[in-house]
Amino acid sequence: MSMVMEEEIKRWTARRKSALVLEIIRGKRTVAEASRQFDLQPSEVEGWVEDGKRGMENALRAKPEDVREQQYERQLKDLQEAYGEAMLELRARKKLESLLGKDET
Repeated sequence: MSMVMEEEIKRWTARRKSALVLEIIRGKRTVAEASRQFDLQPSEVEGWVEDGKRGMENALRAKPEDVREQQYERQLKDLQEAYGEAMLELRARKKLESLLGKDET
């Protein structure tokens, strides 16, 4: 393993994570081996690998606009979900107020 990985790791920086993910992708190390050696949860390491793959996919897109469009769509979806949840909560509060006989102010 590279020098980045040989020292005792106190904090997992992006550089250290990417070095480990590259070793896993190249087949030099397995997720299980990395988990044991660095006392990490396998799910955490697998998440790093998935994040790395998504990052590579976005970096290799033909147009940077595709990445921005994807981010915009994700933000829009999140906002729509939050709005929907807020509206449900508001309706539930109004219904509760009407059932309890409280007047709206």
